[in-house]
Amino acid sequence: MEELSIAILSGRVLQNVLGPSDEHLRKIRKELGVRVVVDAEKGKLIVRSDDPEATKRGAYLLEQLQRWSDREGKPLDADDLRRALDEVKRGEEVSTVRPFEVYGGKTIRPKTAGQAKYCEMLRKREICFCAGPAGTGKTYLAVARAVEALRLGEIRKIVLVRPAVEAGENLGFLPGDLSEKINPYLRPLFDSLADMTQADMLRQFMEDSKVEVIPLAYMRGRTLNDACIILDEAQNTSVSQMKMFLTRMGWNSRVVVCGDATQSDLGRRVKSGLVDAFERLRNVKEIGWLTLGRADVVRHALVQKIVEAYEGSPESEDYSGVGSRDFSVAPTSASAAPTVSTAGTPSVVGSELASTSTFTTTVWKSNADDGRRDDLYYDEDDEASDRN
Repeated sequence: MEELSIAILSGRVLQNVLGPSDEHLRKIRKELGVRVVVDAEKGKLIVRSDDPEATKRGAYLLEQLQRWSDREGKPLDADDLRRALDEVKRGEEVSTVRPFEVYGGKTIRPKTAGQAKYCEMLRKREICFCAGPAGTGKTYLAVARAVEALRLGEIRKIVLVRPAVEAGENLGFLPGDLSEKINPYLRPLFDSLADMTQADMLRQFMEDSKVEVIPLAYMRGRTLNDACIILDEAQNTSVSQMKMFLTRMGWNSRVVVCGDATQSDLGRRVKSGLVDAFERLRNVKEIGWLTLGRADVVRHALVQKIVEAYEGSPESEDYSGVGSRDFSVAPTSASAAPTVSTAGTPSVVGSELASTSTFTTTVWKSNADDGRRDDLYYDEDDEASDRN
């Protein structure tokens, strides 16, 4: 039986990691197939298993969780544990992503390993593209990063943009002024903002033009400096609209593009600007590309089952759409397995791991060349109609 031991940082940290009534400890034992013994007299945690790799993963995980709790100064919650377990089981380094601190003392934390990578990318890249199914937090986390940047004075304005495309229904002419007409299309963005600010504060921000929520058509001709610009539902943009949006970026600005390639409401002969952007920009190193999958769905548990039913085989690890494009991340180098040092004072070494924040090399696969026409693939003859 393989056995490794790690030092207990403190009684408080250990209690935070093990959870109420050792709830977290039992989950770690079950998920990784290890036994964990607390040797309080020697100040050590002893991890045992018949599988050497499982022993290493268990020791590494407990070491990283202790460091996280010691730094944050608070107990580990179920979401943080779930994310860390997912990363360790995939042979990845446990991420130590700082939460987004918005207004009212509220913090927004990633709940899955994929979301943790997304949060890292939002902090590091000036332009980020994120694809994935409903409920993966694509827009919500982007808005959280923008609100944090506004609170810290890193930017002067947040601009949230959405194409005003109807989801398979013709609503006809809507009553009211411009604001009332476009409100149904922009309501999801208002909901995210309201979650991170107070009602009076959001109203004041909008009056002072610190926050704008506008349809895509009204972006033409603008150059936005010192701003965070977020495009939601990007799969509903045409090629020319995507070009127009991306060129609105000014000095000290950040751009985030979010979309779900399987929920395009464009006509069958219109190419999605989201797919076209990847084909044109995939070799630009400064742009970050990331796909969130079914494992990153954090809405009601039934939402994940619904996504699985519509996306095909639940055994498929990557997020893919039937008859559409699959946006999947391929790191530049495989992450090394976590290693544990057993010489001298037992401790887990995490610094030797390759960085997991390599988002620039991405493979967006296509199964559209199977003889069928879908919403995201077109012939060259269609380009003229797209420009029109």
